[in-house]
Amino acid sequence: MELLAEQRVEADFCEKLGTFLGTIQRVIFPITFLFILLVGLSLNLSVMWILVSRIKRWNRSTIFLFNLVLADVTWILCLPCLIYYHFNQLHWIFGDVACRLTRTVYHTCYYCSIYFVTCLSIDRYLAIVHPLRSLRLLRKHQSLLVCLTIWAATSISSIPVIFLAGTQICDNNKTICSLYVFSRETRVTLPYSLFSTAIGCLLPFASICYCYCSSVGELRRSEMQRLKKRDLLTKLMCSALVIFALLYLPYHASRNSCIILRAFGPYVPLMIQRADALFFIEMAICSLNTCINPLFCFLAGGDFREQVCKIAHSMPPFKRWRVGSRRAAVCPI
Repeated sequence: MELLAEQRVEADFCEKLGTFLGTIQRVIFPITFLFILLVGLSLNLSVMWILVSRIKRWNRSTIFLFNLVLADVTWILCLPCLIYYHFNQLHWIFGDVACRLTRTVYHTCYYCSIYFVTCLSIDRYLAIVHPLRSLRLLRKHQSLLVCLTIWAATSISSIPVIFLAGTQICDNNKTICSLYVFSRETRVTLPYSLFSTAIGCLLPFASICYCYCSSVGELRRSEMQRLKKRDLLTKLMCSALVIFALLYLPYHASRNSCIILRAFGPYVPLMIQRADALFFIEMAICSLNTCINPLFCFLAGGDFREQVCKIAHSMPPFKRWRVGSRRAAVCPI
C-alpha cells in the first residue's frame, strides 16, 4: 500500500497536465510571469539605477533597499525560461540542472525579499525607538554584514530544493520541471516546508508586528515627533503587513496543505486537487511581490524619495506646472 501511495504521488504532477490545474500553469502562470518580466523588471531596474547613480551617500536603509531590489531582479532574470516552459505546454527543454537551479533561485530570492523587507521595518523601528543606540549597533558596514549573512543563510537553507526539485518524464514524453511540493519524499518536504514557513514567514511577520506596535507607541508618547513621520512609518509598516497577509501567509498555508495531504491523505485525490489549485493560484499571486517591493523604496528611503521627486519635477509636464510656484517643487510625501 505504501509503495502504491508513493507511485501515485510521483506521477501526480504529470497527471495534472490535462486537467484544470494544467490550464492554470499554461495560461495564468505565463501571463503573470510575462507581466512581472515587463513591469517588475522595469520598476526594479529603475530603482536600482536611482540607488546607484543618484544617491551618493548610502545609509542602512539604502543598503537594505538595494539588496531587496537585487533579490527581485535576480529572480526576474530567471523568468524567460519559465515563460517559455509554460507557453510550451509544460515541456522543459533546458535540462535537469537548469530546472533545479531555477527552482532554487526562486526559493532563495523569495525568502531574501521577505528578510530584507523585515530589515527595513526593523531599521525604522530602531531609528524611532532607539535612535542613538542604533547608530552604534547598526552602522553601514554592519548592515552590509547583515545582508551578506541573509544571502548566505538563505542560499544554504535552499540547498534541499536542488535535490527535491528536478525534471520528470511523463508518459507522453513531455519533460516537466517539477516543484518540491509534489515530491514523493514527504518525510523530507513536509518538515522542510514547515521549517521554511516558521523561519522565513512567521518569524519575520511577528518581528514586523512588534516593530510596528512599538514604533507607533513611541511616536504617540513623544511630542517631538511630527505627524508626517508617523504617517510615513504607518504606510511602511501597513504595506509590509498587508503584503504578508495577502501574499506570504496564504502562499505558505497552501503549500503546507499540499504536502500534508500528500503525506497523510494520499487517497483523497479531490482534496489534493483543490489544494493544488489553490497553491498554483497563490504561487502566481505571490510572484507579484517583485512588482510591489519597489513601493518600500519610496516609503523607507528618504534620500530615494527625494531623488524620485527631483526626477519627476524635472519632466516637462511638471516643469510647466511648476512655473511660478515653489510649492510644486516639494515632494508631496
